[in-house]
Amino acid sequence: MNYILSDIKREALFPFTHTRAVADIRCGIFTMRERWELILGIATHTLTEPYLQPLYGAAPGDGIYINGAIAATAGLATAIAQLQPGEQLISGNTLIAAHISGGVTAESFLQTTGTLTSKEYAGTINRIAHIWDIFSLNDKLLRADYEMLTNGRMSAAIPENVIARDGGNIFIEEGATVNPGVILNASAGPIYVGKDAEIMEGCMLRGPVALCHHATLKMGAKVYGATTIGPGCKAGGEISNVVFFANSNKGHDGFVGNAVIGEWCNLGADTNCSNLKNNYDEVKVWDEQSGSLVKTGLTFCGLLMGDHSKCGINTMFNTGTVVGVSSNIYGGNFPEKYVPSFSWGGAEGMVTYQFDRAMETADRMMARRGQKLSEAERDMYSYLFNEATKDRP
Repeated sequence: MNYILSDIKREALFPFTHTRAVADIRCGIFTMRERWELILGIATHTLTEPYLQPLYGAAPGDGIYINGAIAATAGLATAIAQLQPGEQLISGNTLIAAHISGGVTAESFLQTTGTLTSKEYAGTINRIAHIWDIFSLNDKLLRADYEMLTNGRMSAAIPENVIARDGGNIFIEEGATVNPGVILNASAGPIYVGKDAEIMEGCMLRGPVALCHHATLKMGAKVYGATTIGPGCKAGGEISNVVFFANSNKGHDGFVGNAVIGEWCNLGADTNCSNLKNNYDEVKVWDEQSGSLVKTGLTFCGLLMGDHSKCGINTMFNTGTVVGVSSNIYGGNFPEKYVPSFSWGGAEGMVTYQFDRAMETADRMMARRGQKLSEAERDMYSYLFNEATKDRP
């Protein structure tokens, strides 16, 4: 059986779905795709927008199409596997999965599912419907992922010169390094330290926290749950309820909380990101699809930064700031609460970050991790640049 992870209402998840399918959003220890593949025991395919599809290859025609924004569970996987051709699984008004014969396109997917026979799922689902759900759901999914990852396995030993509370709720993969003077407090939630990850001297972690493979916590970092430091990331300073996707840097002092940082981002030293308004009012964030501020229903909401964006030293971000893809922000005072993709500047004004210069920066940063942009990725960024700048003077 082919399982195809599909984009549904992806516009609500900009800027993160500008550069990836919904299924490749990280929430918990895993991305949504990684979780489905672990539970299903099979590699998945992808159905997404035409400009993104070359990153994934063509989707097969027949198969079960799964909403990539829904977190996999064993119960869901069982219910989905029982779908017959022409049937779809729903939860209220939310499509979970559909068994389709003959194939569909991204444009025709929802129209096709409208003709199928619906079956109601009786269980609970967890869905990323808005960008702030990524950090809001991180606690629940991180705990579930920890249980799934560690079930029946034995952790590497906690070093003697590390202070650990509730050590049975701490899992250290082989090859990880936990240096002297580290405090691991798992009394409020589990702590997972991935393969070849490193926690430097003097760090303090209060779970639930996940440090994924090859990630690094810099000396003296203070990390509050629920936080995920994605693969290859380097993080320091004070961090609270943040999801870092992969290969991003916040290597210095400064605070970031209730936030999502995409891939290949860099936060300069002493970058500080507000996550609470002075009047304790509900936070609003910019919605690209509607071109307006929308309510989050949250009192705490910080920075939401798309892939390959950067900021200089001492940058300040207001509560609920959204930064698009491949922007470079610097200078004193707060930039606008919405920084469009391919922007260069700060509070004093923004100009267009020229495409060639943006790609040169991306190449240099990726080379430091032994990686480089593929031709398909470069074409994707070229498309995004043209879309982001077509109406600029």
